[in-house]
Amino acid sequence: MRKTTAAILAVSAIGALTLAAAPARADSAGAAVAAGIGGFALGAIAGGALAQPAPPPPVYYAPPPPPPPRCWVERRPVFDEYGVEIGSRPRRICE
Repeated sequence: MRKTTAAILAVSAIGALTLAAAPARADSAGAAVAAGIGGFALGAIAGGALAQPAPPPPVYYAPPPPPPPRCWVERRPVFDEYGVEIGSRPRRICE
């Protein structure tokens, strides 16, 4: 609504300026230049009022962290130098 109102006010202001201008000489190019500038300004204002807002940029997320390793404690046998089991001790096992 705000842009539409601004466009209407700009068009009416440009129209009032062109109607209030004093008559120019026949060999003067000032009116043609003024009409070109006014047309460009009017097109810029109307184009800005009708333009759609830009969509928001895409949001990129970091990949999730890898899951922590799965660990547990098992009792493992302990062998002597002859290969005979002499007991066991707890060992942490991770995958």
